Amino acid sequence: MSYVKQWTKRLDKLNFRNMYGNDFFLTWEKTFEEVMATFTVADALRGLREDNVSTKIFDSGLGISLFRDNSTRTRFSFASACNLLGLEVQDLDEGKSQIAHGETVRETANMISFMADVIGIRDDMYIGKGNAYMHSVADAVREGYLDGVLEQCPTLVNLQCDIDHPTQCMADMNHIIHQFGGVENLKGKKVAMTWAYSPSYGKPLSVPQGVIGLFTRFGMDVHLAHPKGYEVMPEVEEVAKRNALASGCTFTKSNSMEEAFKDADIVYPKSWAPFAAMERRTKLYGDGDNEGIKALEKELLAQNANHKDWECTEKLMQSTRGGKALYLHCLPADISGVSCKEGEVAASVFDRYRVPLYKEASHKPYIIAAMIFLSKVKYPQKTLRELADRGKKRFFGVV
Repeated sequence: MSYVKQWTKRLDKLNFRNMYGNDFFLTWEKTFEEVMATFTVADALRGLREDNVSTKIFDSGLGISLFRDNSTRTRFSFASACNLLGLEVQDLDEGKSQIAHGETVRETANMISFMADVIGIRDDMYIGKGNAYMHSVADAVREGYLDGVLEQCPTLVNLQCDIDHPTQCMADMNHIIHQFGGVENLKGKKVAMTWAYSPSYGKPLSVPQGVIGLFTRFGMDVHLAHPKGYEVMPEVEEVAKRNALASGCTFTKSNSMEEAFKDADIVYPKSWAPFAAMERRTKLYGDGDNEGIKALEKELLAQNANHKDWECTEKLMQSTRGGKALYLHCLPADISGVSCKEGEVAASVFDRYRVPLYKEASHKPYIIAAMIFLSKVKYPQKTLRELADRGKKRFFGVV
């Protein structure tokens, strides 16, 4: 399996030692080389599985998943990643736990972690809460490990928070790398990260924030466009500006979808809620103000309805570079005339890119598995070579 040697050689050139024993919260907290190591291990694990080679590095153990928001792709991607490495998955259903009876975060985190090797959390709905909660869980299990309560310290993987969606945006970027034939071909490519109309309200900001926070690290010219009033977190915009300066690219903003799409190589039209509105919603939920929440929802739906023209249409796609920009979406998309009357993307555009979109999503299980692998395996190159040399078949049937 010469390709394994190719991947381990790539890893030999990267410094990612600090990933061992550490969690994965935000992409911009990782060095560029650590990000590239994650892509490399993800590709290696995928290659081994496609060659029918087992990549189970665990004989037993649990992956604990906690989803405080609905999920299809990320939920199954996390389960697939854990299974790929030999872990079983157990969902933490807070409604069936003792959390409702006053059990603390510290206690819950330790009680679920006696045989857990990884904890994946999605907590994306409330500004200032999700990422902070993940850190409190990570701190609690590390304390339990140091106190001798836990025999191992579970890795915390951010499956989407209020600030970033690292597993999604890393999957998006790995898809781009493969589509454009390597990282070296991304310099100067224009990315349009734009708001798009949705008939629903309150979609998290973490995808557009994750995109501008990650893509600007690859020398790509990122253009963030949205109607007035739909700003993202200012601190994440600052991250994007710093990244762009460091990588020699540009980070620009406008209130024009047309301007963003013009000559773009990649487009990512996606609805999100205004940052200011998400802050208000967090306070209303904290105050238990149900009537205030209903009033805010009504207000935001009306606000969205003023921007139905923010749709990814065939005309807009024709304005991209050569009329052939790569269309991205985290899915599910609001497809006009299919999943809703009016939405983020025209049905003809979505249908033309349906297969690439599904391929984009297929990177996520391997990205999550790579995050776990690099946190748990002290010598990744050696372990990848041993998996290949062992050659244990994943499936013994006829393939």
